[in-house]
Amino acid sequence: MKKRHEQKLVILSIGLMIAFSIPVSLLFNSEKDVFGYPMILIYLFAVWMISIIISFVIVKKYDE
Repeated sequence: MKKRHEQKLVILSIGLMIAFSIPVSLLFNSEKDVFGYPMILIYLFAVWMISIIISFVIVKKYDE
């Protein structure tokens, strides 16, 4: 893998640390439900799923 592709994964990791931090996560701690699930749970799993997809695309597309 080239250095710039490794840097993309590092930036993704830093973004995930920010997205999963307590202050940002608590922004979605509300009484609203989405399909019967709390909003914070939907947020956490959505961020997790999106990060898996982005990292898969980076690794698959730029793997040399």
